[in-house]
Amino acid sequence: MPPAVPSPILRRRRLGTDLRRLREAAGLTGDQVIERIGWASASKLSRLENGRSRPDPEDVAVLLDLYRAAPALREELLVITEEAGDMRAWRKSYPVMTQQQLGWAELEAGCAQIREYNPVLVPGLLQTEGYARLRIVSANAAAASADPSAGDDPETEVKARLGRQSLLDRPDGPRYTAVLEEAALGRRACPPDVLRDQLAHLCELAMLPNVTLHLLLRDTRIGEFYLPPTAFSLYRFTDSQDPETLAIEGGFIDVMSTEASTVNRYKVTFEWLCSAALSASDTLTWLFAATGRLTDTAASSVVVPGPTAAPAQRRRQPGRLTER
Repeated sequence: MPPAVPSPILRRRRLGTDLRRLREAAGLTGDQVIERIGWASASKLSRLENGRSRPDPEDVAVLLDLYRAAPALREELLVITEEAGDMRAWRKSYPVMTQQQLGWAELEAGCAQIREYNPVLVPGLLQTEGYARLRIVSANAAAASADPSAGDDPETEVKARLGRQSLLDRPDGPRYTAVLEEAALGRRACPPDVLRDQLAHLCELAMLPNVTLHLLLRDTRIGEFYLPPTAFSLYRFTDSQDPETLAIEGGFIDVMSTEASTVNRYKVTFEWLCSAALSASDTLTWLFAATGRLTDTAASSVVVPGPTAAPAQRRRQPGRLTER
């Protein structure tokens, strides 16, 4: 398996941060830079420094000349510029990708560490096909009630989400830690057969050397009755110069930040959650037991017809999906 390719979006952010640092070290304002190199618009420099535009290598070279960047740094930033503009190489890592999954995949690429907490769902990187399908279909139904054209094809979206999960199997993949809420693993989330498969899958993942799962039991107290307000993810990247990133997941909108003070607050929150939750070994024990209970329940509910009895017809529920 080839090594992970850094996200172009992440490379743009890194390039922009370094260009702004070089400009400030040179004692130049944005307006002075625009005037000296003859660009028509000040917004061009602003977009570059904020990582919002695909960088042109010639433009970056002109800026590096103006800032008198050291040769080694110049070479490094020109390589980053190429990576920031090469979406094709990065997309080869994902045979199927949708716009909805693209933002998450871009954050995950090139990660050294991912930490996630979700109070109501199993995080996307841990979902089975059946669980992912239910989550996507139910979310699309809510979106379609407001906008009938909203949402991608569910099956394409499922494939895209499953494609992201290969990250955890890579030899150079990130260290992954998640705090799961007991409420997210209850029968409100999905039918028993889908839940049983999801629990069994979590058992398998928890035994991977780079994956650590913690379960937060329903009545566990966190510090002085602290309640986490939302789902969030923390990303630390292989390149130490790339800023740690926070993603706050909402129901229909997501927010991302690289502001150190904000990121640090959520890092503290994650430590609190880990401290309150079950240990990794106790979490695995709980997952095995929960999987066993669902398996036993399924086995005891099977009706074996007698010699003259006709097999019971399974009643199809409205809107129910047929799982894999």
